[in-house]
Amino acid sequence: MKPQIHPTYYPDAKVSCASCGKTWTTGSTRKELRVDICSNCHPFFTGEAARLIDIEGQVDRFYKKLQARQTHVDAVSAREAAKAAPERTIEELGLATRATDALKKAGVATVNQLLAKLGESDGAVLAIAGFGQSSLTAAKKKLRALGYELPETPAAA
Repeated sequence: MKPQIHPTYYPDAKVSCASCGKTWTTGSTRKELRVDICSNCHPFFTGEAARLIDIEGQVDRFYKKLQARQTHVDAVSAREAAKAAPERTIEELGLATRATDALKKAGVATVNQLLAKLGESDGAVLAIAGFGQSSLTAAKKKLRALGYELPETPAAA
């Protein structure tokens, strides 16, 4: 090896950070070093990097999508519950006007009351003036389509 070609080594070189002001010593070929950022203030070491990702909105967007899905699921289940609710009025079944009017005159205003009449027998419903077999068949079809469980009854006498 050639003599006098290696730089001088300083085992106690002073390093100072320009951002936070922290100083420490290390071995270097320079007597003093100045760095822009150190492990004391760098976002990777301080945990700010995770916050920076969250600032980008990725986590927030995920939670918004999750909330939107939950809102949709709640709305669908509420619609299904309302669709099968016995407190619905007879008008909501969409029966013929004559059949709806006949049920109202007989005091049957809600689906719950119609189901109770059907529980007695088909004959009890057919005994209502102005409510015939075709109206009964249409009412049963509508009730089944809306998800109601029709009571088991003996056939009309």
